[in-house]
Amino acid sequence: MDNKPKAVLFMMLSAFAFAMMGAMVKLSGNIPIFEKVFFRNLVSLGVAFLFIRKNKVSMFGDRKNQKYLIARSLLGLSGVVFYFYAINNLYLADSSMLNKLSPFFVTLFAFVFLNEKLSKIQIPALIVVFIGALLVIKPRFSFAILPAVSGTVSAVCAGAAYTLVRYLKNKEHPSTIVFYFSLVSVIGVLPLMLFNFKLPNMMQLIFLLCTGIFAAIGQFSLTFGYKYAPASEVSIFNYFSIVFSAVIGFFLWEEIPDALSVFGGILIVTAAIITYLYNNKWTRIEK
Repeated sequence: MDNKPKAVLFMMLSAFAFAMMGAMVKLSGNIPIFEKVFFRNLVSLGVAFLFIRKNKVSMFGDRKNQKYLIARSLLGLSGVVFYFYAINNLYLADSSMLNKLSPFFVTLFAFVFLNEKLSKIQIPALIVVFIGALLVIKPRFSFAILPAVSGTVSAVCAGAAYTLVRYLKNKEHPSTIVFYFSLVSVIGVLPLMLFNFKLPNMMQLIFLLCTGIFAAIGQFSLTFGYKYAPASEVSIFNYFSIVFSAVIGFFLWEEIPDALSVFGGILIVTAAIITYLYNNKWTRIEK
Protein backbone atom coordinates (compact mmCIF):
# COMPACT_ATOMS: atom_id res chain seq x y z
CA MET A 1 0.00 0.00 0.00
CA ASP A 2 1.37 3.44 -0.95
CA ASN A 3 2.16 5.90 1.82
CA LYS A 4 -0.29 8.57 0.64
CA PRO A 5 -3.42 6.36 0.99
CA LYS A 6 -2.13 5.25 4.40
CA ALA A 7 -1.78 8.87 5.44
CA VAL A 8 -5.31 9.70 4.26
CA LEU A 9 -6.75 6.73 6.18
CA PHE A 10 -4.95 7.80 9.36
CA MET A 11 -6.16 11.39 8.95
CA MET A 12 -9.75 10.21 8.45
CA LEU A 13 -9.43 7.95 11.51
CA SER A 14 -8.11 10.92 13.48
CA ALA A 15 -11.03 13.10 12.37
CA PHE A 16 -13.53 10.40 13.36
CA ALA A 17 -11.81 9.79 16.71
CA PHE A 18 -11.87 13.49 17.64
CA ALA A 19 -15.55 13.70 16.65
CA MET A 20 -16.24 10.68 18.89
CA MET A 21 -14.25 12.30 21.70
CA GLY A 22 -16.59 15.29 21.50
CA ALA A 23 -19.60 12.97 21.60
CA MET A 24 -18.22 11.21 24.70
CA VAL A 25 -17.76 14.58 26.43
CA LYS A 26 -21.38 15.43 25.70
CA LEU A 27 -22.69 11.96 26.65
CA SER A 28 -20.96 12.08 30.04
CA GLY A 29 -23.63 14.61 31.00
CA ASN A 30 -23.44 16.73 34.15
CA ILE A 31 -19.91 15.70 35.14
CA PRO A 32 -17.89 18.90 35.87
CA ILE A 33 -15.64 20.20 33.07
CA PHE A 34 -12.36 19.73 34.97
CA GLU A 35 -13.25 16.13 35.73
CA LYS A 36 -13.81 15.47 32.03
CA VAL A 37 -10.51 17.13 31.16
CA PHE A 38 -8.73 15.06 33.82
CA PHE A 39 -9.93 11.74 32.38
CA ARG A 40 -9.18 12.90 28.82
CA ASN A 41 -5.55 13.60 29.74
CA LEU A 42 -5.07 10.71 32.17
CA VAL A 43 -5.49 8.16 29.37
CA SER A 44 -3.23 10.20 27.05
CA LEU A 45 -0.60 10.33 29.82
CA GLY A 46 -0.56 6.53 30.06
CA VAL A 47 -0.24 6.11 26.29
CA ALA A 48 2.46 8.80 26.07
CA PHE A 49 4.43 7.11 28.87
CA LEU A 50 4.44 3.84 26.89
CA PHE A 51 5.78 5.70 23.85
CA ILE A 52 8.44 7.36 26.03
CA ARG A 53 9.60 3.93 27.20
CA LYS A 54 9.49 2.48 23.70
CA ASN A 55 11.45 5.33 22.11
CA LYS A 56 13.79 5.67 25.11
CA VAL A 57 13.61 9.46 25.14
CA SER A 58 13.50 12.05 27.94
CA MET A 59 10.23 12.55 29.81
CA PHE A 60 10.86 16.22 30.53
CA GLY A 61 13.12 17.39 27.69
CA ASP A 62 16.15 19.69 27.74
CA ARG A 63 16.44 22.34 30.41
CA LYS A 64 16.71 25.12 27.83
CA ASN A 65 13.30 24.16 26.39
CA GLN A 66 11.38 24.09 29.68
CA LYS A 67 9.67 27.47 29.29
CA TYR A 68 8.43 26.50 25.82
CA LEU A 69 7.23 23.08 26.99
CA ILE A 70 5.41 24.63 29.95
CA ALA A 71 3.83 27.33 27.76
CA ARG A 72 2.76 24.72 25.18
CA SER A 73 1.24 22.57 27.95
CA LEU A 74 -0.66 25.41 29.65
CA LEU A 75 -1.99 26.73 26.35
CA GLY A 76 -3.00 23.22 25.29
CA LEU A 77 -4.73 22.61 28.62
CA SER A 78 -6.60 25.92 28.36
CA GLY A 79 -7.66 25.00 24.84
CA VAL A 80 -9.09 21.66 26.00
CA VAL A 81 -11.00 23.27 28.90
CA PHE A 82 -12.56 25.93 26.66
CA TYR A 83 -13.33 23.34 23.96
CA PHE A 84 -15.07 20.98 26.40
CA TYR A 85 -17.18 23.88 27.70
CA ALA A 86 -18.18 24.67 24.11
CA ILE A 87 -19.05 21.01 23.43
CA ASN A 88 -21.26 20.91 26.53
CA ASN A 89 -23.24 23.98 25.49
CA LEU A 90 -23.26 24.03 21.67
CA TYR A 91 -24.29 21.67 18.92
CA LEU A 92 -21.47 19.20 18.35
CA ALA A 93 -21.00 20.41 14.75
CA ASP A 94 -20.80 24.09 15.82
CA SER A 95 -18.15 23.39 18.47
CA SER A 96 -16.17 21.36 15.92
CA MET A 97 -16.36 24.19 13.36
CA LEU A 98 -14.99 26.71 15.84
CA ASN A 99 -12.24 24.36 16.98
CA LYS A 100 -11.10 23.98 13.36
CA LEU A 101 -10.13 27.65 13.34
CA SER A 102 -6.90 26.61 15.11
CA PRO A 103 -4.81 25.99 11.92
CA PHE A 104 -5.49 29.56 10.84
CA PHE A 105 -4.35 30.88 14.21
CA VAL A 106 -1.20 28.77 13.80
CA THR A 107 -0.61 30.61 10.51
CA LEU A 108 -1.12 33.97 12.22
CA PHE A 109 1.05 33.20 15.26
CA ALA A 110 3.79 31.64 13.12
CA PHE A 111 3.87 34.86 11.08
CA VAL A 112 4.08 37.06 14.20
CA PHE A 113 6.38 35.01 16.43
CA LEU A 114 8.33 32.66 14.12
CA ASN A 115 8.73 35.13 11.24
CA GLU A 116 7.13 32.70 8.76
CA LYS A 117 5.91 34.37 5.59
CA LEU A 118 2.25 34.60 4.64
CA SER A 119 1.43 33.43 1.11
CA LYS A 120 -0.84 35.46 -1.18
CA ILE A 121 -3.78 33.19 -0.43
CA GLN A 122 -3.42 33.10 3.37
CA ILE A 123 -4.39 36.73 4.06
CA PRO A 124 -7.77 36.57 2.22
CA ALA A 125 -8.28 33.07 3.67
CA LEU A 126 -7.88 34.43 7.20
CA ILE A 127 -10.47 37.14 6.44
CA VAL A 128 -12.94 34.57 5.07
CA VAL A 129 -12.39 32.32 8.10
CA PHE A 130 -13.01 35.27 10.44
CA ILE A 131 -16.32 36.00 8.68
CA GLY A 132 -17.24 32.29 8.87
CA ALA A 133 -16.49 32.25 12.59
CA LEU A 134 -18.72 35.30 13.14
CA LEU A 135 -21.59 33.52 11.38
CA VAL A 136 -21.21 30.52 13.69
CA ILE A 137 -20.78 32.67 16.81
CA LYS A 138 -23.54 35.18 15.91
CA PRO A 139 -22.27 37.99 18.21
CA ARG A 140 -24.84 39.58 20.49
CA PHE A 141 -24.83 41.32 23.85
CA SER A 142 -25.92 38.31 25.88
CA PHE A 143 -24.39 35.60 28.08
CA ALA A 144 -25.78 33.13 25.54
CA ILE A 145 -22.75 33.92 23.38
CA LEU A 146 -20.28 32.56 25.96
CA PRO A 147 -20.14 28.94 24.66
CA ALA A 148 -19.38 30.15 21.11
CA VAL A 149 -16.75 32.56 22.41
CA SER A 150 -15.31 29.68 24.43
CA GLY A 151 -15.07 27.57 21.28
CA THR A 152 -13.20 30.37 19.51
CA VAL A 153 -10.86 30.90 22.46
CA SER A 154 -10.13 27.15 22.44
CA ALA A 155 -8.98 27.50 18.83
CA VAL A 156 -6.78 30.49 19.73
CA CYS A 157 -5.16 28.52 22.58
CA ALA A 158 -4.73 25.45 20.39
CA GLY A 159 -3.24 27.57 17.61
CA ALA A 160 -0.71 29.08 20.03
CA ALA A 161 0.10 25.62 21.44
CA TYR A 162 0.64 24.13 17.96
CA THR A 163 2.87 27.09 17.07
CA LEU A 164 5.08 26.17 20.02
CA VAL A 165 5.01 22.52 18.91
CA ARG A 166 6.25 23.71 15.51
CA TYR A 167 9.03 25.65 17.25
CA LEU A 168 10.00 22.55 19.28
CA LYS A 169 9.77 20.02 16.45
CA ASN A 170 13.55 19.76 15.92
CA LYS A 171 14.39 20.33 19.58
CA GLU A 172 12.29 17.72 21.41
CA HIS A 173 10.91 14.26 20.56
CA PRO A 174 7.13 14.24 19.87
CA SER A 175 6.62 11.68 22.67
CA THR A 176 8.29 14.07 25.13
CA ILE A 177 6.02 16.95 24.06
CA VAL A 178 2.85 14.84 24.39
CA PHE A 179 3.93 13.35 27.74
CA TYR A 180 4.84 16.78 29.15
CA PHE A 181 1.51 18.24 28.04
CA SER A 182 -0.46 15.31 29.47
CA LEU A 183 1.39 15.39 32.80
CA VAL A 184 0.97 19.16 33.25
CA SER A 185 -2.72 18.82 32.33
CA VAL A 186 -3.37 16.01 34.83
CA ILE A 187 -1.53 17.81 37.66
CA GLY A 188 -3.07 21.18 36.72
CA VAL A 189 -6.70 20.07 36.80
CA LEU A 190 -6.39 17.59 39.71
CA PRO A 191 -7.04 20.12 42.53
CA LEU A 192 -9.81 21.79 40.52
CA MET A 193 -11.39 18.39 39.89
CA LEU A 194 -11.20 17.37 43.56
CA PHE A 195 -12.70 20.71 44.65
CA ASN A 196 -15.86 20.00 42.64
CA PHE A 197 -15.71 16.21 42.24
CA LYS A 198 -18.87 14.38 41.20
CA LEU A 199 -18.88 10.59 41.49
CA PRO A 200 -19.78 9.28 38.00
CA ASN A 201 -22.15 6.37 37.57
CA MET A 202 -21.02 3.35 35.57
CA MET A 203 -22.13 4.71 32.18
CA GLN A 204 -20.58 8.12 32.84
CA LEU A 205 -17.31 6.46 33.85
CA ILE A 206 -17.31 4.52 30.57
CA PHE A 207 -17.92 7.74 28.61
CA LEU A 208 -15.14 9.52 30.52
CA LEU A 209 -12.66 6.73 29.80
CA CYS A 210 -13.76 6.67 26.15
CA THR A 211 -13.09 10.42 25.99
CA GLY A 212 -9.44 9.71 26.77
CA ILE A 213 -9.27 6.66 24.51
CA PHE A 214 -10.67 8.49 21.47
CA ALA A 215 -8.45 11.51 22.19
CA ALA A 216 -5.39 9.23 22.21
CA ILE A 217 -6.51 7.49 18.99
CA GLY A 218 -7.07 10.87 17.35
CA GLN A 219 -3.71 12.27 18.44
CA PHE A 220 -1.63 9.28 17.43
CA SER A 221 -3.53 8.73 14.16
CA LEU A 222 -2.75 12.36 13.37
CA THR A 223 0.93 11.71 14.12
CA PHE A 224 1.03 8.68 11.83
CA GLY A 225 -0.84 10.58 9.12
CA TYR A 226 1.87 13.25 9.10
CA LYS A 227 4.52 10.52 9.21
CA TYR A 228 3.39 8.95 5.92
CA ALA A 229 2.79 12.19 3.98
CA PRO A 230 3.58 15.92 4.29
CA ALA A 231 1.07 17.96 6.30
CA SER A 232 0.43 20.16 3.26
CA GLU A 233 -0.90 17.13 1.36
CA VAL A 234 -3.16 15.51 3.96
CA SER A 235 -4.05 18.07 6.66
CA ILE A 236 -7.27 18.96 4.82
CA PHE A 237 -8.76 15.55 5.65
CA ASN A 238 -8.80 16.47 9.34
CA TYR A 239 -11.69 18.83 8.55
CA PHE A 240 -13.88 15.75 8.07
CA SER A 241 -14.32 15.87 11.85
CA ILE A 242 -16.90 18.64 11.23
CA VAL A 243 -18.88 16.27 9.00
CA PHE A 244 -18.54 13.37 11.46
CA SER A 245 -19.60 15.65 14.33
CA ALA A 246 -22.64 16.85 12.39
CA VAL A 247 -23.72 13.27 11.62
CA ILE A 248 -23.14 12.09 15.22
CA GLY A 249 -24.95 15.14 16.61
CA PHE A 250 -27.94 14.54 14.33
CA PHE A 251 -28.34 10.84 15.18
CA LEU A 252 -27.71 11.13 18.94
CA TRP A 253 -29.40 14.46 19.74
CA GLU A 254 -31.26 15.40 16.52
CA GLU A 255 -29.07 18.50 16.26
CA ILE A 256 -29.51 20.56 13.09
CA PRO A 257 -27.27 23.66 12.89
CA ASP A 258 -29.06 26.81 11.72
CA ALA A 259 -28.48 28.33 8.27
CA LEU A 260 -25.92 30.89 9.48
CA SER A 261 -23.84 28.19 11.19
CA VAL A 262 -23.95 26.00 8.09
CA PHE A 263 -22.90 28.89 5.86
CA GLY A 264 -20.15 29.87 8.30
CA GLY A 265 -18.91 26.28 8.34
CA ILE A 266 -18.91 26.20 4.53
CA LEU A 267 -16.79 29.39 4.46
CA ILE A 268 -14.29 27.93 6.95
CA VAL A 269 -13.94 24.62 5.08
CA THR A 270 -13.81 26.35 1.68
CA ALA A 271 -10.99 28.62 2.87
CA ALA A 272 -9.14 25.54 4.13
CA ILE A 273 -9.60 23.70 0.82
CA ILE A 274 -8.47 26.68 -1.31
CA THR A 275 -5.41 27.21 0.91
CA TYR A 276 -4.64 23.49 0.71
CA LEU A 277 -4.90 23.41 -3.11
CA TYR A 278 -2.82 26.58 -3.44
CA ASN A 279 -0.07 25.25 -1.18
CA ASN A 280 0.01 21.93 -3.05
CA LYS A 281 0.28 23.74 -6.40
CA TRP A 282 3.28 25.81 -5.28
CA THR A 283 4.90 22.78 -3.64
CA ARG A 284 4.78 20.93 -6.97
CA ILE A 285 6.15 23.98 -8.83
CA GLU A 286 9.07 24.33 -6.38
CA LYS A 287 9.91 20.64 -6.82
